[in-house]
Amino acid sequence: MALSTNRTVNHLLKPLSAAICATRRLSSDTITVETSLPFTGHNIDPPSRAVETSANELMTFFKDMAEMRRMEIAADSLYKAKLIRGFCHLYDGQEAVAIGMEAAITKKDCIITAYRDHCLFLGRGGGLYESFAELMGRKDGCSKGKGGSMHFYKKESGFYGGHGIVGAQVPLGIGLAFAQKYSKEEHVTFAMYGDGAANQGQLFEALNMAALWDLPAILVCENNHYGMGTAEWRAAKSPAYYKRGDYVPGLKVDGMDALAVKQACKFAKEHALKNGPIILEMDTYRYHGHSMSDPGSTYRTRDEISGVRQERDPIERIRKLILAHDIATEKELKDIEKEKRKVVDEAIAKAKESPMPDPSELFTNVYVKGFGVEAFGADRKEVRTTLP
Repeated sequence: MALSTNRTVNHLLKPLSAAICATRRLSSDTITVETSLPFTGHNIDPPSRAVETSANELMTFFKDMAEMRRMEIAADSLYKAKLIRGFCHLYDGQEAVAIGMEAAITKKDCIITAYRDHCLFLGRGGGLYESFAELMGRKDGCSKGKGGSMHFYKKESGFYGGHGIVGAQVPLGIGLAFAQKYSKEEHVTFAMYGDGAANQGQLFEALNMAALWDLPAILVCENNHYGMGTAEWRAAKSPAYYKRGDYVPGLKVDGMDALAVKQACKFAKEHALKNGPIILEMDTYRYHGHSMSDPGSTYRTRDEISGVRQERDPIERIRKLILAHDIATEKELKDIEKEKRKVVDEAIAKAKESPMPDPSELFTNVYVKGFGVEAFGADRKEVRTTLP
């Protein structure tokens, strides 16, 4: 073919000619796109802004993020209907981090995160049915209805939760990276935390160990700029979290750009396998409040939220790329979003039919099996049950 199918497109998303678009519409031919913002490095040369993608990948990004967004909006409604109880932290607005990271790694690589975990679970291959079942405390949930919103888990896909204690997942993630190096695996661990957890002492202790032992650990700070209701500038003397490692290199990334996240995570994985830990600061934003008890509008203005939606929304960025390359029409993309609403509604209806865990499940997954542990009542006289 006389015309090359590999072109560089700047962030203004200039449309290609109809002839080129027609050849690329349903193909996996390479499309090269420039990230919306440059990467900023600390003690390291940042990667190129030119990211290779394809029509298939862009469509997958759009479909997956549309499903994640719809799931979180539905979870909001279920919580208000009191079908989800306890704590619930929503991820809408931050989908590009989960999607871009998955595009750069494999299921042999590990991910561990805090309590804003629903979409990361989906990205690791989790299903909507087991997600909603877990959110509603049902038997068929990904954690058997015992974990709820904050404790999604899928070990077979390298997803180790879902943790409720602020920052405590980072030392566990460093432990996973230690196991990978000890086993001589060519895989890495992404230990994720928010800007609110970035001041935790255990994070720095774990980072020091990772650096001492050159562990294949990537610390990912999802900086959505508010730790609960506290703006980053009020909680951190130095909110440049990618520089916090001092002796550990870091990279600041536009966390609302899925392709930038993909490029950064690919770069970080290569670095970690050769040189040890690296910090990625994902500049992102959550649309909902910190949790369901937080309206999210007392410490920031509605204009700020709507401004981010209009200018930086991760789904809209991918939509513009798809339309610019004539990969799909506006109507086709709207139809995909409608289909995702239907799929989410069907998963919710099915999850509502899942039974609650049997009361005896209160005594399982507590002690190692086979130890014959006995559980007594409060008076220590009557044996209530013998644990398996």
